[in-house]
Amino acid sequence: MITLSPDYRPSDDEEFMSEQQLAYFKQKLLHWRMDLLKEAGETLASLSEGGIREADLADRATVETDRAFELRTRDRARKLIIKIDMALARIEDGSYGYCEETGEPIGLQRLEARPIATLSLEAQERHERHEKIYRDD
Repeated sequence: MITLSPDYRPSDDEEFMSEQQLAYFKQKLLHWRMDLLKEAGETLASLSEGGIREADLADRATVETDRAFELRTRDRARKLIIKIDMALARIEDGSYGYCEETGEPIGLQRLEARPIATLSLEAQERHERHEKIYRDD
């Protein structure tokens, strides 16, 4: 187990996906996952407090809209947790940080911004262009 200093940030001067970098991204992913699960627990607690008690129809509609929005947000968080788990599995199997299409390094800046990234910036752009061309409008 590697101990990271609190101010450690991966650098291009290091070997790509060294033990220290892998530990950094694993820690980042685990903290992100923990935060999402905590928020989900808070949402569940607020939703289980009971039914809507607003007598006014406008107030009731506002509460229902807020709840629906919160549930959509939690669904996105659930999907994100799945992606985080997949990234953690890639750290364990040694494929984390490398593009699924090309096998090239994804890049530290991209991983810092989106630690669940599976494609390099170039591959992601190609994928998005392809989607834009072939999507149904």
